[in-house]
Formats: sequence, structure tokens, C-alpha cells
Amino acid sequence: MASHTERQASKPAISRNRLLGTAGLAWMFDAMDVGILSFVIAALAVDWALTPGEMGWIGSVNSIGMAVGAFAFGILADRIGRKNVFILTLVIFSLASGLSAATTGLAAFLVLRFIVGGGLGGELPVASTLVSESVGANERGRIVVLLESFWAGGWLIAALISYFVIPEYGWRIALVLTALPALYAIYLRIHLPDSPEFTAKKEKRGTIGSNMKALFSAKYRRATIMLWIVWFTVVFSYYGMFLWLPSVMVMKGFDMIHSFGYVLLMTLAQLPGYFTAAWLIEKVGRKFVLSVFMVGTAISALVFGNADTTWLLLTAGAFLSFFNLGAWGALYAYSPEQYPTVIRGTGTGTAAAVGRIGGIFGPLLVGSLAGAGVGLGLIFSIFTGAVLIGAAAVLILGTETKQIELE
Repeated sequence: MASHTERQASKPAISRNRLLGTAGLAWMFDAMDVGILSFVIAALAVDWALTPGEMGWIGSVNSIGMAVGAFAFGILADRIGRKNVFILTLVIFSLASGLSAATTGLAAFLVLRFIVGGGLGGELPVASTLVSESVGANERGRIVVLLESFWAGGWLIAALISYFVIPEYGWRIALVLTALPALYAIYLRIHLPDSPEFTAKKEKRGTIGSNMKALFSAKYRRATIMLWIVWFTVVFSYYGMFLWLPSVMVMKGFDMIHSFGYVLLMTLAQLPGYFTAAWLIEKVGRKFVLSVFMVGTAISALVFGNADTTWLLLTAGAFLSFFNLGAWGALYAYSPEQYPTVIRGTGTGTAAAVGRIGGIFGPLLVGSLAGAGVGLGLIFSIFTGAVLIGAAAVLILGTETKQIELE
């Protein structure tokens, strides 16, 4: 069997920057679709006279699809390769996203959003696993966080499209615009080599059942429990807060155009959040970055939910974007490092699937509580508590994986 050094030496002739750019561009297109959905929900609420509960279901059905996709495609990535699943999930995601622009009713829209979620949920953990396995241990964490930073770029583009396009041309045109660039990423991915770690371990892959059983073996049980808790709390809070962000601004008394503009300003803070996490993660480690950024998210959520002035709302929203997306970057870097190559796709995908279950309940919680007249301060306090539980799980159950060699 090839040693780690030999596998590194035999990696395909693709530069680190090209790998990051190829995977990152597609990651950005995915973020555009998720980002645009938060603005589309606010527009659909007006066009289709949706109740808060129905608005919540749009975000939640997307997360249901992501849970199914993360679980199924994570397992499949350990069978047919990271690259193959990477391309397959993008095709599913882009076609369904484009078709959703043609829907005329909530039921059809929900079905297509489920399919979009399936492709998106499968793609993200597989992409981070592919990149993680294709770069050296001394820069792996930083590169994966930088990959995640493309998500902020996608959100920014989505916010710009929403601000300039939706009020003037409608939400259908916005969805078409976010779906078209994903087709270009298919071309890029065809030229992307598969993970050298996966290729080298090809002869040792187990069955689906044995891979799932291995996640709860004595060696990996602690890591699995920790990841499941952290993924659940992070995704629960993220989708509960960010998919509702434009609508929350409307609830606080701003019109749609001002709300979209303010969310655009808050979204700008995501980029320094990612870059700060990327700079720190190889210096102070994964546990420190992830736990500190989660605590920062919790405090920002509490202040945002209770803000009663525009400047405090914008400031808290900016810090919420900074810390929450920095935590996401650290989590994507941390998760693949918990498992050996033979079960890495299964372990990372299953953890992401558990997280997506949180993403189902987050938007529904906001919709049901807001519809019942519960104040935003209490709603965001729930997210604060959830994120603090996740931070505690990292500190108590997590182990530091900075610059370790992958098995």
C-alpha cells in the first residue's frame, strides 16, 4: 500500500489554486441559490399571500432535501469517488433550481426545492472532503476555510441580484440568474482529478453497513457524537436566522427594498469572518476557532433579536454574519479530519445530514413562533442557547486536529 508521502508525490498535476478556484466557483454558485432563497421567500410571501408557517416550510423542505442528499451522497462518495458525486450533485442541483423559476404554486415549488436541497446537501460535504484530501496537512485547514469563503461571495451576489432584480423584474428572473452559472461549473469539474487519498485506498472500501457501524466504534464514537451535536446546532441556527433575515427586517418595520439593502450590508461581514478564521485555524487550531466563533455567533444573535435601533440592528447583524460564517468554515475544515479515508465521506456526510435536520426545524420554528405572536427577542434567544450547546460539545468532546496527517 502506498504511504502518505508517496500518495502526496503522486497527486495529479493540478495546482492548489486551481483546485480551490474550481471547487470554490461551484461552491459560490450553490451559495447564490441558498442566498437568493431567503429573498425569494420574502417576495413569495407578497405574491402568493403566504402565511409565516408556509414561509417556514420553504426553508425547511430545502433542508429536508439537504439532509437526504448529505447522507446518501456522502455514502456514495466512499463508493464511486468524490469527483463523480461532485459532478452528479451539481447536475441535480442546477436543473431543479432552474425549473423552480417556472412554478406557479407552492406545492410544485416545494417539490423542486427538495430536489435542489438534495443536490446541494450532497455536494458541500463531498467538496470539502475532496479538497481536504488533496492538499498537505500544513495548509489543509486554511484551504478548506478559504473554499468555504466562496459561500460569502455567492451570498453577496445573491443579495445584489435581490436588491436590483427582484423589485424590478420579479423573483423568477432572479432564480434563473442564479441557476445559469452552475452549468459552467460542470465543465470545470470534468477536468478536476479525484482525491489521491481516495484513489490510493480503493481496495479497502467497506460496505455501507460496515462504514456506518464504524462511525460508532470505540475509536470514532466520541468524534461522531461531537460532530452531530455541532452540525445540528450550527445548521439549526443558521437556517433559522439567515433564511428569515430579509423577512425579519420587514417584521421590524422596514420596507422590502430597505430590508434587502440592509441585509446586503450585513452580508459583507461574512468575508472578513471567513478570512479571519482561515488565518487563525492553522495558528491556534480548529477547536479554538470553532468554539470562539460559535460563542460570538450566540452573543450576536441575542443582541440582534433584541435590537431596537437601526444602527444596533446593523452592527449586530454584521457580527452575526462575521462569526457564524467563520464558524461554518472551521466546521467544514474540522469534520473530514475526524475519520480515515475509507469512511470519511460517510462520516462527514452523515454529520451534515444530522445538521440538515436542524435546518428543517430552524425555519419552521421562526415561522410558527412568529405566527403565534412571539417576539423576535425570544426567538433569537433560542438560537443563542443552541449555538452555546454546540460550542460546549466542541470544547468537551472535540480533539485538536491541526496539521495532523490524514489516515
